[in-house]
Amino acid sequence: MVSSAFAELYLASTEGPPGLLPARQQMAFSLGWHIVLACFGVAFPAMIYVVHRRGIVRADPVALGLAKRWATVSAILFAIGAVSGTVLSFEMGLLWPGLMGRYGDVLGLPFAFEGLSFFIEAIFLGIYLYGWGRMPPRRHLAMLVPMAVAGVVGTFCVVSVNAWMNNPTGFRLVDGEVTDVDPWRAMFNDAAFLQFAHMWVGAFMVVGFVVSGVYAAGLLRGRRDEHHRLGFTVPFVFATVAAIAQPLIGHLLGMRVHDTQPAKLAAFELATHTEGPAPLRMGGLLIDGKVVGALEIPRLGSIIARNSLTAPIPGLDTVPPEDRPPVNITHLAFQTMVGIGTLLALLVIGFWLARWLRRDPLANRWFLRVAVAAGPLAVLALECGWIATEVGRQPWTVWRVLRTADAASTSTGLWWSYTGVLLVYLGMTVGAIVVLRSMTRRWRAGAESIASPYGPGAGPVDEAQRAVRERG
Repeated sequence: MVSSAFAELYLASTEGPPGLLPARQQMAFSLGWHIVLACFGVAFPAMIYVVHRRGIVRADPVALGLAKRWATVSAILFAIGAVSGTVLSFEMGLLWPGLMGRYGDVLGLPFAFEGLSFFIEAIFLGIYLYGWGRMPPRRHLAMLVPMAVAGVVGTFCVVSVNAWMNNPTGFRLVDGEVTDVDPWRAMFNDAAFLQFAHMWVGAFMVVGFVVSGVYAAGLLRGRRDEHHRLGFTVPFVFATVAAIAQPLIGHLLGMRVHDTQPAKLAAFELATHTEGPAPLRMGGLLIDGKVVGALEIPRLGSIIARNSLTAPIPGLDTVPPEDRPPVNITHLAFQTMVGIGTLLALLVIGFWLARWLRRDPLANRWFLRVAVAAGPLAVLALECGWIATEVGRQPWTVWRVLRTADAASTSTGLWWSYTGVLLVYLGMTVGAIVVLRSMTRRWRAGAESIASPYGPGAGPVDEAQRAVRERG
C-alpha cells in the first residue's frame, strides 16, 4: 500500500522540468527535519517558564534544576535549528525561482518579520542562559516571555506564507504580471489564523509528549524521584490540553478545506464521486479508479468533514484529471495524522481519569511504555499533517494560481544540492545526539550544570535561596 502511494507521488514529480523532483525531495526532507526543532522553539519556553516560576515561588530546587537543564537543551536545539532554518531560507529561491521571482513582493513581509523574530528569540535566549546566578530571579524569569513571544510570532509568519499558498490573496494578476500588492492582506489571509492554531497546538503536542516520554523512560528504569515525576508531569499537562484541543481545531480546518480546496478533501476522504451522506473510509487505496481495502462507516464522513448528517462531500470526478493531487499518499497521511491524534487524546484522558480514581499511572509500567512511544508518534502525526496539506495541494504551489512545475527550478544540478543537504543534516543529527547523550550522562552522574563561560551559573539550591531572600 505505502509503496503504491509513493510510486504515485514519484510519477507526479517526474512530469515537469528536470529540477522538479530533486526540488521536491530536498524541500520535503529539510522542512520535515526542521519542523520538529521549530516546535521546540514555540513550546519549550512556556514549559521552562512554568518550572522556573515554580522554583522561584516555592523555592523548589528540583524545579529550578529542571529549568536549568531544559534551558541548556533548548540552546543546543536552537543552534541546530538556526542552521536548518537558514538552509530553508536559501532553498526558497534556489529550488522555487518561479515562486519567489514572481511573488517575492507579496511574501517579503512575513519573511522579514520571521527574521526579526529569530534574532529577538536568540538575544533573549542568550540573556536567559547568561542570567543564571547573575540576575535577580524574577527579572531573569521575565526573559523567557519575549523569547516565547518571538518564537510564536516567527512561527505565525512562516505558517501564514503556507496559508497564503492555500488561500492566495493580496495581489492582482494583470497579463501575467503581479500588481496591486497588499503584503498585509497576504500575510493575514483568511486561512492564516486557523492554520497557525493547528500548527501551534501541534507544537505543544510534539514537545509535550517527547519531553514527558524522556522522563517516562527514566521512570521505567527505576528513577522514581521527584525530578522525574515533575519532569514528566509539566510537559504532559501541556500535551493534554493540546491533544484535546487539536481535534476541534482540525475539525474547523477540515470544514474550511471543503469550501476552499475540494480536491484535497476528496483525496482525504478517498471520494471517487460526490456522495451525500458520505461515509468515512478508513484505510484503503485508489487503484485503477476504484477504492480497494477501505473500511466504510456510513454518514461519519459527512459528520466529520461537513458537520452534517447528510451534506455531500465532493468527489474526484468533479476535478479535471490534470488538477487532481496524488490521492493515495494524501489519504494515508491524513488518516495517519487523525488516527494518531485520536490515540493520543485517549491516552491523556485515560491518564487523568486514573488520577481522578486515585490511581498512580506513573507506577504502571504499561502506561509508561505507551508514554515513551507517544513522543515519536506525535512527531509522526506532525509530519503526516504537513504531507497531507502539501501533497494535497498539488499540482499547485499557489492554489489555482501557480503550478508546481512552473515554480520549480529548471537546473539539472539540484541533485548535488540535495546530496549536500543530506550530508549536512546527517552531521547535525549525529552531533545533536552525541552532545545530548553526553549532557545526559553528566547530569545522571550528579553535575548540576554544563560548564561554559556564558552558561548557567549558580546551582538550583543557590537560586532557590536567592528567591527566598528576595521574597523577604
